[in-house]
Amino acid sequence: MHLDRDACYRALQARDARFDGRFFTAVRTTGIYCRPICPARTPKFENVVFYRTALAAQQAGFRPCLRCRPESSPDLAAWRGTSSLVSRALALIVAGALDDDGTVDRLAGRLGIGERQLRRLFRDDLGASPIAVAQTRRVLFAKQLIHETQMNMVDVAAAAGFGSLRRFNQTFSSLYARPPSALRRQRSGLAAGWTPGSAITLQLGYAPPYDWPAMIEFLGRRAIPGVELVEADRYVRTVALEGRHGTIEVRPVADRPAIAATIRFPNVRALPSIVTRIRRVFDLAADVALIDRQLADDPVMARLVDARPGLRLPGAWDGFELAIRAILGQQVTLTAARQLAGKLVESYGAPLTDDGSRGIVGLTAVFPRPADLVGADLGVLGVPRARAASISALAATAAGDPDLFARDRSLATAVARLTALPGIGEWTAQYIAMRALREPDAFPASDVGLLRAMADADGVRPTPAALLARAETWRPWRAYAAQHLWASLSAPVPVQREEAVA
Repeated sequence: MHLDRDACYRALQARDARFDGRFFTAVRTTGIYCRPICPARTPKFENVVFYRTALAAQQAGFRPCLRCRPESSPDLAAWRGTSSLVSRALALIVAGALDDDGTVDRLAGRLGIGERQLRRLFRDDLGASPIAVAQTRRVLFAKQLIHETQMNMVDVAAAAGFGSLRRFNQTFSSLYARPPSALRRQRSGLAAGWTPGSAITLQLGYAPPYDWPAMIEFLGRRAIPGVELVEADRYVRTVALEGRHGTIEVRPVADRPAIAATIRFPNVRALPSIVTRIRRVFDLAADVALIDRQLADDPVMARLVDARPGLRLPGAWDGFELAIRAILGQQVTLTAARQLAGKLVESYGAPLTDDGSRGIVGLTAVFPRPADLVGADLGVLGVPRARAASISALAATAAGDPDLFARDRSLATAVARLTALPGIGEWTAQYIAMRALREPDAFPASDVGLLRAMADADGVRPTPAALLARAETWRPWRAYAAQHLWASLSAPVPVQREEAVA
C-alpha cells in the first residue's frame, strides 16, 4: 500500500489520532520512529520517512520512540498484510508457530506453500522476514510488560518467549540501544513481591470508534454459567491452558481508545497466548473505518453502518468451545443454549483451581477439553442423540488434531473440512469460521436472521441465493455485514435453524 507523504505529514502535524496505527514516522536525524500522535516536536518534512508498519521501520534500522511507545499503538489490519496467505501466516506466528523449535519451512508447509514463496510474500507485504516478525513481536510485548507491569526481568523474558535472560538483554539492547533494566529504572512507585499468578493489567489499544455496548450485549447473551460473567462495564471468564487455570477480566478504558485486561495466571509463558485471545474476542485489530467505508457502498449497509459505528465482530476464546456452543445452539433459543452449555460444564468441566479463582464470585469451572468429552455420556444434557453424537465426533476429531481450528487453511478449505464432520452443516461451519477462525469474509447466507434483517431493511425478503449475490459487493467483509444485519434486529444474532445430521 502506497503512503502519501504529504497526507501523512499533515496528519503528523495535527497529531491526528485517526491515523494512529496506520503509519509510523521515522526521523533520519535521530534514528527513531514514532506514532503520528507522538508529543515530540514535529520533525522537518525532508527528514522523515513514513512506513506502514512498525516492523518495516525497525527493519530499516530505526529504533522505537520511548515517549509514544509504538508497541501500544492499535494493531490494525494493515499489520496483517494484503495477502490472505500472509494474514494466515501472521495469525500462526502470533499463536507461536515460530517459537521454540518452530521453523519457517514448517510454517510454510502448514500453509501449503514453499518456504521461498512465504519469504517473498512477507518481504513484499511487510518488508521483513517471518523470523523478524516473530522477534519484533516478542520484543514489543516485553517492552509493554516492562512499562505496564511489576514483573521482574526474568519473568518478562520468559513471558515474551526468550529462552534466557541473556538472549533477551542482547536482543532488547540491539533494538533500543539500552538494556531493558534502564527502562524499568525510569519508573517509580513499583510494589515489591510480584510472583507468577499475581494479577497484571495491560492496556490493549484499538482504532476508534468501538461499540462497547454491542460487544458486551453479544457476549452477555451467550455467557456460560460458571465460566463467564458479563456486566455492563466488564467481561470476566476462566482460563485453562496446558493444565493450569486462571482468570481474565476486561474493562473499557475511560480516557483512551483501549481496553484494560487484568490477567491472573500462574505460568508467565502463557501470557502472549492469553493476550492474543483477548484481542481476538474483542476484535481489537479491526480497521472499522476501512470496513465501514466499503460496506457503505451498499445503501442498506450504509444505513446500518451509520446506526452502529464501531460495531465489531466478536471472536471466540477457543475454537473447540465455540464449535460445541454452536452445535448445542442448533434449533433452540439462546437461553436454552446457555443452559445446555452450563450443564456440560457442570458435568465435564474441571473445577476452577485455587490458583486461578482469586475469589471472583460466580466463576467455578473451566470449559471441558476435547479429551474430556471423548466417550462421555452426553445423555445428561437432554439433547437429541444425533446432536450428542455430533459433539462426541467433534471432540474425538479435536483431540486427535490440535490444529483443527488453526487459521492455516483458506476459508473454503476450512468450511469443507468442518462440514465433513457429523452435525456440522454450512451454517455452523461459516459461523465457526467467523468467530473462531477470524475469517472476515465468512457468511452464513441461509441464516433466517440475516434474511429477516434484509427484509426489514430492504422491504423484500431475499432467498439465500439472492442474499449471497447481494453480498458479493461486501467482500472481503461479509462477516462484518452479517454482524450489522444481526445487530439491526430487536434480538441480535438469533439462533440458527440448521438441521443436525447423524
